[in-house]
Amino acid sequence: MSDIKKAVLAYSGGLDTSVILKWLQDTYQCEVVTFTADLGQGEELEPARQKALKFGIKPEQIFIDDLREEFVRDFVFPMFRANTVYEGEYLLGTSIARPLIAKRLIEIAALTKADAVSHGATGKGNDQVRFELGAYALNPNIKIIAPWREWDLLSREKLMAYAEKHGIPVDMKHKQGGSPYSMDANLLHISFEGRHLENPAAEAEESMWRWTVSPEKAPDAAEYLDIEFEHGDIVALNGARLTAAQTLAKLNELGGKHGIGRLDLVENRYVGMKSRGCYETPGGTIMLRAHRAIESITLDREVAHLKDDLMPRYASMIYNGYWWSPERKALQTLIDHTQQTVNGWVRVKLYKGNVIVVGRDSKTDSLFDSSIATFEDDKGAYDQKDAAGFIKLNALRMRIAANLKNRK
Repeated sequence: MSDIKKAVLAYSGGLDTSVILKWLQDTYQCEVVTFTADLGQGEELEPARQKALKFGIKPEQIFIDDLREEFVRDFVFPMFRANTVYEGEYLLGTSIARPLIAKRLIEIAALTKADAVSHGATGKGNDQVRFELGAYALNPNIKIIAPWREWDLLSREKLMAYAEKHGIPVDMKHKQGGSPYSMDANLLHISFEGRHLENPAAEAEESMWRWTVSPEKAPDAAEYLDIEFEHGDIVALNGARLTAAQTLAKLNELGGKHGIGRLDLVENRYVGMKSRGCYETPGGTIMLRAHRAIESITLDREVAHLKDDLMPRYASMIYNGYWWSPERKALQTLIDHTQQTVNGWVRVKLYKGNVIVVGRDSKTDSLFDSSIATFEDDKGAYDQKDAAGFIKLNALRMRIAANLKNRK
């Protein structure tokens, strides 16, 4: 008999988590609380409530939470202040959602006095690591149930057979073989993995993409967008002040229209394997380009270079599930300090898959001094003779080495 009396399940209402719900009831003989997060995935979430009710979950034990604003404001925006990119390309759309889900799982566990939390991440994936590192960081004594590491339902056929045996409703798409991809979506991105994409040499079908038109079919006319920043975060688009969630939704709409933000990537997973995925991150792609542009005139050179040095490590922390770690929090404090002067506006041109910066300014914090940078007469603002001294000093070690080499 299990000592777990109640477990909170991260529940989407899909095939896997519906099977897990019933499996938890049967295997652990425990009460189940379901938690469904609205992170802007664009799907109707009420069916998850109806499925949970069908399997005896009490109405007060069903949580469907709108986390869109918190997601963008407290997770996506802080990540983009660091210009975060994993392995040079991936904007971490899946990775950054997991610490928020873990946070809410632990909060609901405390609220409902549950003994454990449960998730549907497979034993091959990164998400098991992200969910569980987050859960332990927030509640070191929580018990975690990871069915994919316990059960023998390790194929679609076995899942379908279990669902049929226990009367679990199965969508028609699963009966017909299911989607050709495993997909994850939120306000920052949508990802595609599996099946056809497991061959890294095969090009993804055009019909796969959901949010973006192909660059070839994007409008022939460019579209200009003015983006306003305060302390490193976007606060207005074309003069309209928006919430964090509204901002990202609007950027997704504009970027998708112009074929921006597609990525086909083979990444190195935390568990050691290489995995091929395709991603659509239209809003994030615009955000990253614009943020770097405003930093280019408002950040000191060495501060900007320090941020660039630290960014890959910061990206790995998020990818590997260490959002709640002390080192990520410490690094975030440094990053946020650098953003106090990142204020101003950037103008970008969106055109056939490209985000082209065409202007930027900061009335209060710009370090760009045209009287010094000019190619015209600077009226003594910069003494060009000074360059000889620092060039000779910086060349000294190389001159010494060259003289030594020539004497041999």
